[in-house]
Amino acid sequence: MLPYILLIIGFVFLIKGADFLVAGASSVARRFNISDLAIGLTVVAFGTSTPELFVNIVAGAKGTTDIAIGNVVGSNIFNIFFVLGISSIVHPLPFSVISNLDLGMVIPASLLLFIFMFTGKKRSLDRWEGVVSVGIYFIYIIFLIYR
Repeated sequence: MLPYILLIIGFVFLIKGADFLVAGASSVARRFNISDLAIGLTVVAFGTSTPELFVNIVAGAKGTTDIAIGNVVGSNIFNIFFVLGISSIVHPLPFSVISNLDLGMVIPASLLLFIFMFTGKKRSLDRWEGVVSVGIYFIYIIFLIYR
């Protein structure tokens, strides 16, 4: 019974935390005259992905790497199809032309992950590939700041 109660409590905190995250990020965006898109691509994305980061760290440390890879790939598929789908059912999501580049990053990022995962002798994501991935992410963030 306790796991069910903890699951419900966690879900309630997750919903309230998401509400706080959106409200706080929107407030920061208005205060510093930053677009909602830039805040969504940085602060909100980081805030919503941090739990996934810790799941992957723990999974990697325990040697359950399939969970780590499945978590990232599954989360992206879920976000693109289910989250955007449900969100657009609730309220249509207008598309801004400025988002083309940001949406365009999804394809090369996925291709790069595919190349990293299926090349080399070990068929693994090695440290240097992780460094390259993190480096590309920081370059993208810097681009967003100066855009």
